[in-house]
Amino acid sequence: MIDITCLGSSSAGNAYRISDGHTALLLEAGFPYKSIQRALNFKMSDIAGCLITHEHGDHSRAAADIMRASIPVYTSQGTAGALKLSGHRLRPVAALKSFSVGSWTIMPFGVEHDAAEPLGFLLANQDGDKLVFLTDSYYCRYKFQGLTHIMIECNYSIDIVNRRVMAGELHPAQKKRLLRSHFSLEHVKEFLKANDTRNVEEIWLLHLSDGNSDAELFKREIQELTGAAVQVADR
Repeated sequence: MIDITCLGSSSAGNAYRISDGHTALLLEAGFPYKSIQRALNFKMSDIAGCLITHEHGDHSRAAADIMRASIPVYTSQGTAGALKLSGHRLRPVAALKSFSVGSWTIMPFGVEHDAAEPLGFLLANQDGDKLVFLTDSYYCRYKFQGLTHIMIECNYSIDIVNRRVMAGELHPAQKKRLLRSHFSLEHVKEFLKANDTRNVEEIWLLHLSDGNSDAELFKREIQELTGAAVQVADR
C-alpha cells in the first residue's frame, strides 16, 4: 500500500511525500525548506531520501537545504552540476541504473525536457507495489509492466491551448514551449494506452497549468479511460 501526499504541484513549486509504510521518500523539493518542513508537520527525520528530476527551481529549490538536514538527495550528475550541489549527502544516479533506498528499488529513466539531464523514476517495493513518477517531459520512450500507481504530469490540453491562442490569450511562442517541454492530457492518454494498467489502483495528475487545464475534465476523462481512482494534485 502506497500513501501519497501532495505538498504542492504547479509552476510555483512541486513536492510529494510517498511511503509504503516502511520507507518514506520525498519526490522533488520545489519549495523553500521551511515550507516543506511545515507541510510535513516538521517530521523530516523519517524521510530516507529525496529524488529530484531536474534543476528547475519549482522542482529543486530546497535541494541544498535538504542535504544540510542530513537527507540524501538522489539526482542525475547533470542536475547536480546545474544546481552546483556537492557533498556526501549527494547521491548521483544515472538512467537505467537501479539503486535502493530502504524498502524501495528505484530505476531512473531519461525523459525529454529543456534541462541538463532530466529523469523520471520507477519505484518498486517489497510488497509488490510499483509506481512510476513522470513529470516535465513531452515524451516517454519507455513502457512499464505491473504498475499499481502512476504519478504523471497533465499540464495542459492541446484543445484549450489552441482556443487560447486563437483568442489572443496565449502567445504562439508559449504554445511552442509547452509542446516541447510538458506532458498534456493527450500525452497522458497515449501513455496509459501504451502501458500495462490492469493493476493500477491510483493515478495522480500532476503540475496542471493554471490557464491551460481543466481539472474536472482531466479527472473525468482519465477515470473513464482506466477505471482507476484519479487524484488531481493540489496546485
